[in-house]
Amino acid sequence: MQFARRGAARLAPALFGLLLALALPGLAAANELHVPVDYYKLPNGLRVVLSQDHTAPTVCVGVYYRIGFRIEPKDRTGFAHLFEHMMFQGSQNLGKMEFVKLIQANGGILNGSTRFDFTNYFEVVPSNKLETILWAEADRMSGLAVTEANLKNQQGVVGNEVKVNVLNRPYGSFPWIDLPMAANTNWYNSHNFYGDLSDIESAKLDEVKQFFNTYYAPNNAVLVIVGDFETADAKKMVEKYFAGIKPAELPPQPDLTEPRQEKEKTVTRQDTLAPRPALAIGYHMPERSTPEYYAMGLLNQILVEGDDSLLHQELVQKRGLTDSVEGGINLIGNMFNYKGPMLFSAFVIYDPATKPETVIEAMDSVINPLLSKPVDPKTLDRARVKLRSSLYDTMGQSGGFGLMDLLASFALFDDNPEKINDLVAQFDKVTPELVLKTAQEYLRPTNRTIVEIEPAPKKADAPAKNQ
Repeated sequence: MQFARRGAARLAPALFGLLLALALPGLAAANELHVPVDYYKLPNGLRVVLSQDHTAPTVCVGVYYRIGFRIEPKDRTGFAHLFEHMMFQGSQNLGKMEFVKLIQANGGILNGSTRFDFTNYFEVVPSNKLETILWAEADRMSGLAVTEANLKNQQGVVGNEVKVNVLNRPYGSFPWIDLPMAANTNWYNSHNFYGDLSDIESAKLDEVKQFFNTYYAPNNAVLVIVGDFETADAKKMVEKYFAGIKPAELPPQPDLTEPRQEKEKTVTRQDTLAPRPALAIGYHMPERSTPEYYAMGLLNQILVEGDDSLLHQELVQKRGLTDSVEGGINLIGNMFNYKGPMLFSAFVIYDPATKPETVIEAMDSVINPLLSKPVDPKTLDRARVKLRSSLYDTMGQSGGFGLMDLLASFALFDDNPEKINDLVAQFDKVTPELVLKTAQEYLRPTNRTIVEIEPAPKKADAPAKNQ
């Protein structure tokens, strides 16, 4: 299961050159970003996004299903994650794990992940293997091998993953699980999305089959192809393998809204494995794609992202309270690949001699001024350059995966993958006055949730026995 928030991916040469041009005054107009997008839908409802790029002889294929943590069944926490694993257990024409072997045998890489609002699967392969991958993805979309043996096996795998990644690891659920559970009130946004072991172990075969038939359907999915292919050929392949798959009757989306938070919340818990205390703050985000949403994207750059960020400068460089400040918008993705309610967060691990009140006071010393006066234009311009850098870095990740992920998200959530070509313009519209207005509403203390992690008290050494 993939949960990396950031990668150290190297920028593609063309994107790096474009970034430099956009960062230099006077050159932006001549070097505006434009991603080729061909978007259409099959009669069965499958959304298809094609983005041709002949830079390298590879293609990245992604299939995103609009089913994530938020709307998994109640009393079946972790069910969406469990089903992600089931998708590798065989289909009509491919046996158990043969999908993985097929990709690797053709020199490719693959992965899958479960996020708040989708579950995705992707492959990067040599471009001459595009048809093979489309056949394989269509094969498991049209008929997964949902058997009792596969279910029991993957219940054990996911259960062990929970134990290794959460229960038996220091800070295992901090803050990516702890903070949403504490900040949100709607069950769909606040349950333990990695899954309680009892819920995972009690999943029944008929529930798994129903889950597949309901959510793993073409009218609940988007197929994205990025890279070295001919558009006409790709369309014929998509038609050949996906057009015959029947759509499902999708249930109505549940209400995911969160009430306006009117009072600061603080949650404290002990971590028996944590060597040092930790603290996270989370603020409810503006609704996605609003002007305030884009302003928060720049506030994120100002406050959290990079060594020049205000929180890093104050807590690390100036006061020495911690060695790093992490955080951002959407801790298990980025600010673009989610749909429902989200948090902007910052978190630190600090020395036991420091009180949590000291950490909060240091954070407030740089956050509160943003609520009282417009941000300096130079600071805002710097945030824009950093955000463009982050955006283009994302697009250059993993053989086209980053670009594919953005296109899939905009198709799945906005029905508009062309939105990718308007992102920079939206951030350029943000003014210091809008940043002030946004900070006053969304960075107010009454919109904040604090999660504190306390290391478990050390047991006293047993007294020495008399000899």
